[in-house]
Amino acid sequence: MATEQNEQAQDLGQEQADQQTAQTQAETEQIAVSVEDLQTQIKNLEESLKLEKARTANAVYEAQKSVERIQRDAEKHKETVIEKFAKELLDSVDNLERAIQAAGDTESALLEGVQLTLKSLLHTLEKFGVVEVDMHNGFNADLHQAVGIAPDAKAGEIGTVLQKGYTLSNRLLRPAMVLVGQ
Repeated sequence: MATEQNEQAQDLGQEQADQQTAQTQAETEQIAVSVEDLQTQIKNLEESLKLEKARTANAVYEAQKSVERIQRDAEKHKETVIEKFAKELLDSVDNLERAIQAAGDTESALLEGVQLTLKSLLHTLEKFGVVEVDMHNGFNADLHQAVGIAPDAKAGEIGTVLQKGYTLSNRLLRPAMVLVGQ
């Protein structure tokens, strides 16, 4: 009976060993499958990461370009507004110069006030880049508009200035209207 119990114990031990071996093999296969699955997942995640990095870089680039475009548009708008405002102020400059010419040679406090106002307005315009067009170096079609012929002026020279011209930041704001010699 002891031998029989011994054999049963050995058979039981053998069955347990076989079960453990089978279980170990199943776990090993599961681990192998799991490692392969994990490697596949890692590759997929790395590809997704590369794609997202590319999208992020593209979005950053587009944002920078948008900011630059908005800044350029804002600068152009600012220049346009300043140009319109300066053109409107030139009418006041012309009117003040006409008032001074109409006063003639008579000195008065009113005339002095108009002269100081004109001087202050011209100084303010100069601060913002509005400068009078040069009239001393002869006729220049880019800066002057010939509206007639001055009989007493030499050919290519400016005879009479009917209206002063101005530039804004080296761009023509208003051409000078002049009479030119033949």
